[in-house]
Amino acid sequence: MAAVAGLRGGLRAALVMQQRGWSSGSGSGSDQLGELGSGAGKGGGGGGSIREAGGAFGKRQAALEERYFRDKEREQLASLREHHEEEIDHHKKEIQRLQKEIERHKNKIKKLKDDDDD
Repeated sequence: MAAVAGLRGGLRAALVMQQRGWSSGSGSGSDQLGELGSGAGKGGGGGGSIREAGGAFGKRQAALEERYFRDKEREQLASLREHHEEEIDHHKKEIQRLQKEIERHKNKIKKLKDDDDD
């Protein structure tokens, strides 16, 4: 039991140390990448031959890639918005249908009461 508790404590300590290392800025992605399109970074992969070469073409390629992903994200958000609007419309129609059903059942109950009174 004590060994398990010690292992958990050691695992927690290791995770905390990793998180501190990531958030402190040492070894962060921005240090390794440098300016996008300025050539191969310190982190290994450069992102393709044009970006590795750096210069104006590398910066242009990086800008085009960033623009592509921003546009793609914008399209996905628009699609998600449209989907939610369709869901809202569907639920509003379902509410109206169910309200009509409630009224129909209330009328049946009223009719049964009226027939019972006679």
